[in-house]
Amino acid sequence: MKSNKTQRGFTLIEVMIVVTIMALMIAAIAPNLFRNVVKAEAIRVASDIRQVESALKFYRLDNYRYPSQSQGLEALVSAPSGSTAAQWNGPYLDKLPSDPYGIQYQYLNPGTHGKQVEVYTLGLDNVQGGEGSDKDWGNWNLD
Repeated sequence: MKSNKTQRGFTLIEVMIVVTIMALMIAAIAPNLFRNVVKAEAIRVASDIRQVESALKFYRLDNYRYPSQSQGLEALVSAPSGSTAAQWNGPYLDKLPSDPYGIQYQYLNPGTHGKQVEVYTLGLDNVQGGEGSDKDWGNWNLD
């Protein structure tokens, strides 16, 4: 008896060609995609820092000074204890934003980069210095 059934499918060579074409396409697209991710991170950081700076200015208008180093950015969300609590007219932010890597922004009073106060992130590596996603961003170097 003769069977009319034929096997259908892809040969190994056909599969290898498709995988090679996909790898070449990914290699061509990946660098552009990575540049866009870093650019989006920088835009988000700049927006977050400007938002916190604005809240700090409103805090200063009510309390005649910026939050102390010990009060930190938490003073924008909940009333600090002490003499400034009477003038506190917040919350100035609903919640403290985190950088794109899930780390809360840091605060320095007095600032060290020519600003009265500084709001900054140390990037993905959370260590001073770096490039790309590891770059330090603060209110002193925003575009």
